[in-house]
Amino acid sequence: MKTTRAWQLSVKDILMMSGSRQRPHLKRPVWIIVLVTFVIIFLITAYVYPPSNSAACYIFSSRDCTLYNQPPKFPSRELSDDETISHVVIREILKTPPIQSKNSKIAFLFLTPGTLPFEALWAKFFQGHEGRFSVYVHASRERPVHTSHYFMGRDIHSEKVVWGKISMVDAERRLLAHALLDPDNQQFILLSDSCVPLHNFDYVFNYLMLTNVSFIDCFLDLGPHGTGRYSEHMMPEVEKNDFRKGSQWFSLKRQHAIIVMADSLYYTKFKHYCKPNMDGRNCYADEHYLPTFFNMIDPGGIANRSVTYVDWSEGKWHPRSFRAQDITFEFLKNLTSIEDSVHFTSDPKRRKITGPCLWNTMKRPCYLFARKFYPETLERLMMHFSNYTTV
Repeated sequence: MKTTRAWQLSVKDILMMSGSRQRPHLKRPVWIIVLVTFVIIFLITAYVYPPSNSAACYIFSSRDCTLYNQPPKFPSRELSDDETISHVVIREILKTPPIQSKNSKIAFLFLTPGTLPFEALWAKFFQGHEGRFSVYVHASRERPVHTSHYFMGRDIHSEKVVWGKISMVDAERRLLAHALLDPDNQQFILLSDSCVPLHNFDYVFNYLMLTNVSFIDCFLDLGPHGTGRYSEHMMPEVEKNDFRKGSQWFSLKRQHAIIVMADSLYYTKFKHYCKPNMDGRNCYADEHYLPTFFNMIDPGGIANRSVTYVDWSEGKWHPRSFRAQDITFEFLKNLTSIEDSVHFTSDPKRRKITGPCLWNTMKRPCYLFARKFYPETLERLMMHFSNYTTV
């Protein structure tokens, strides 16, 4: 108490020593009026002069930020007819506000070789949320045997998929096309047969519906498995400094899904010039087409990360797969709380690139789903589901 009084006295002495003339203090109501006036001016300015970037846009609205999108980056050279047509179509789609659905749904797009081993877990995830989601299954090898009514009758026409080839992108586009037939589908999530949910349905629904970006993994890798896969045959439409890499497991808003359907120019470039054993390089279209495409046409409209967790820490050709003994409550809870995304470059130093996962400018958990899980993990995942998905 004496210490406090001494501090107060010291402050008083300093004020008196600063000079006999002191400006009168503004009364509290005046401060309030000044503050309110400043806020009103700020909001009016923001309305008259719309935000020019995604971060500022989301401060004001997370649902109506459709017109801030950065236009396609037009090169200084003269465009070909195909490029001009492509840019006009893309720009018009980006400028058109999305049609608001009275019954917005998420489309879950399952890309699988055959039967889905985690249907029981997904059924638990979907239960009680009928009318808020749609399911589409692309089975590339054999017709799946479904155990859940949520998946029965949801198979689409499928074609053979070869890992690393353009047929993987074709399957993704096929799933998007079928899902876009339903005007209520507003978000489109690509999932594999080894994917599992990390949060409950309401959390996932709000995470995707209450933001205005697509979650497309996209980063610059200057190593041999990044820009080292680039082919000059992609010139002039795709330049090397635009070439990007990322996981194929996306979540697209409807506007972006339509753009993918509308694109033929850039898709054709990757179909012909990004494939295994191309000019001595192994280029995989599913890892480069969408990251590069959206980096070029709407870089401010993507989050540059996926919402599907995968563990590349072992530095192998394929990510780590999880066995039954790996599945504990602590392990699953840790996955739900990761707040930084991680990328590894393919240069000799194998640099680790880490960044915060932002959701409407706020730091939030990165992942809604995870892969790759062996079928043997189903029992333990079912046992822990209600606990680790609790918000």
